[in-house]
Amino acid sequence: MKTRFLGRRDYVPLWKSMQDFTDGRDANTPDEIWFCEHPPVFTLGLNAAGEHLLAPGDIPIVQIDRGGQVTYHGPGILMVYPLIDIRRAGIGVRTLVTALEQSVVDLAAEFGVDLAAKPDAPGVYAGGVKVASVGLRIRRGASFHGMALNVDADLEPFSRINPCGYRGLEMTDLRRLGIDLQLEAASETLLPHFLQHLGLEGGPASLRDDQ
Repeated sequence: MKTRFLGRRDYVPLWKSMQDFTDGRDANTPDEIWFCEHPPVFTLGLNAAGEHLLAPGDIPIVQIDRGGQVTYHGPGILMVYPLIDIRRAGIGVRTLVTALEQSVVDLAAEFGVDLAAKPDAPGVYAGGVKVASVGLRIRRGASFHGMALNVDADLEPFSRINPCGYRGLEMTDLRRLGIDLQLEAASETLLPHFLQHLGLEGGPASLRDDQ
């Protein structure tokens, strides 16, 4: 498993890179996990309803090919993109979603904060307040897109939408929950938990930007 911390990247070019990686991989291509953040952008999933865009203002809107409704990405929101051949790994989509969600739960537990996933609403929550959102695409037996974890973000743009299609859903971030991490440190803390939930605890211990 190769891991990459890519810093801040424009959304559309990185989305295209994920598509190209997925379409170009073969049975021997190593899996990768990409970590990054994006400039402000609203993304709409395949079945997203326009009514959930309330007042986007000057923030760009991108229609994309993942599941789910509308969400916001921006500075201070850690994007976790697992590019995994799930067919080769012998795992299902539910296993991958659970690994993403539980990695956030485990990260928070290191700091004494209780979070939980909801079986009927993908993502991670502190009570009824959401801190991480999950939206995947599977193509040719491989995953792309992934999870957005609010680390230390301006949450105002979430008020311009119905996040994930839920009217009035409140969003928070790790900093507001008392977990003070920079983006790369959050990546490094999250990674071993994610690998462990996939049965890959022997994976890499550090991140590197070599793309």
